Amino acid sequence: MLVFNNKADLGSHLEPFCASGKSIGFVPTMGALHEGHLSLLTASLKSNAITVISIFVNPTQFNNPEDLKKYPRTLSSDIEKIKNLNESILIYAPEVTDLYNPEEKATSFSFDGLEFQMEGEFRPGHFDGVGTIVKKLFEIVKPTNAYFGEKDFQQLQIVKKLVSKYKLHVNIVPCAIHRESNGLAMSSRNERLSESERKEAALIYKTLQEAKLKFGMKSAKYVSDWVKKVFQNNQTFSLEYFQIADETTLKPCLKKSKNKTYRAFIAVFVNNIRLIDTISLN
Repeated sequence: MLVFNNKADLGSHLEPFCASGKSIGFVPTMGALHEGHLSLLTASLKSNAITVISIFVNPTQFNNPEDLKKYPRTLSSDIEKIKNLNESILIYAPEVTDLYNPEEKATSFSFDGLEFQMEGEFRPGHFDGVGTIVKKLFEIVKPTNAYFGEKDFQQLQIVKKLVSKYKLHVNIVPCAIHRESNGLAMSSRNERLSESERKEAALIYKTLQEAKLKFGMKSAKYVSDWVKKVFQNNQTFSLEYFQIADETTLKPCLKKSKNKTYRAFIAVFVNNIRLIDTISLN
């Protein structure tokens, strides 16, 4: 199993694949791997000559220093999980200095307004950090296909916009959300939840499912007000936002249109652990 800690060695190893036109699949992650990540790797293995995964906790996308400090780092067990899946997968696990100069900060990006909705509103600078690291990784790996989970649907749209605006030669492949048995969307942050919190967090997806049913009959405002009441009545959770938005523009739905595709987005704190989820409403 090959593990690369610097971009020069990884680039040299990948050069023959690039030169021969063989397809390279890429799964960028921040580690603490779970079944959702492994499903992205499986999708890549099926469609590409070689698969690369990056494991890097990117400091420039954290607006909360405490969240960065507490983010789980489990490289040894991550490598073991990848090895058990397929030993041919290449791992890129760099230090911060391999990707950033000491004085370097996130590049400022324009994503045509996508960056100001939801996560962008509550996590200032977050998508500049995402754009910066994804662009760097694409330039290093030069993937044919890159795989992203739909749990971070806003991030997925941001990455698609990045590829379009900068004319990057990579195909973005969206992959369905992987969920735990109780419906909770799989996330590296779930590892910080207690057993009881993990069980109670099933309420997030349950609420999204009920919101989808209500949206078929009621207005977006009615559904949003109902979701707020659900979490107001539960002391375990603190609702940061719930929004029904146009899937393409991510702008809030003010009045339903038959010609648009809508999606519900939610961010909830459970004991200061921030969880997000989403569901298609069409």
